[in-house]
Amino acid sequence: MYNTLLALHSLTRWLVLISLLYALYRAYRGWFRKLPFSRFDNTLRHTTATIAHVQLVIGIGLYVVSPLIAYFLSQYKDAVHQREVRFFGMEHSVTMLLAVVFITIGSAKAKRKQTDPEKFKTMAIWFTLALLIILLVIPWPFSPFASRPYMRHF
Repeated sequence: MYNTLLALHSLTRWLVLISLLYALYRAYRGWFRKLPFSRFDNTLRHTTATIAHVQLVIGIGLYVVSPLIAYFLSQYKDAVHQREVRFFGMEHSVTMLLAVVFITIGSAKAKRKQTDPEKFKTMAIWFTLALLIILLVIPWPFSPFASRPYMRHF
């Protein structure tokens, strides 16, 4: 189960990034060009938030079954001083949760805005904040915190 969740979490990361980048492209384009907030833009807003929520649920499942997290929680006093263990036990999980919260807030606020420019602007700001957090805390292969491959296999 652990390996399956790990591979799924790795795969879904790319869906989150692709949907978020495309939503940001549409948001900035619509905001600066004063375009109408179309049904497609609304669907993209909602889909991006949904994919982020699915990733969060997979991440929570992974957190529960991970041997690394089990070690972190059972040996906290020692584990908190180990960079990679602390990264996954605390830093990655808390900051990614924050990123999903930002996506959720941005999506909810954009949905409730009255004008199209306000919808695009709200989406652009909140989704950009989330993207910055995500890009900083994904364990990329070149990451100084905890190097991981671009894709895990099933």
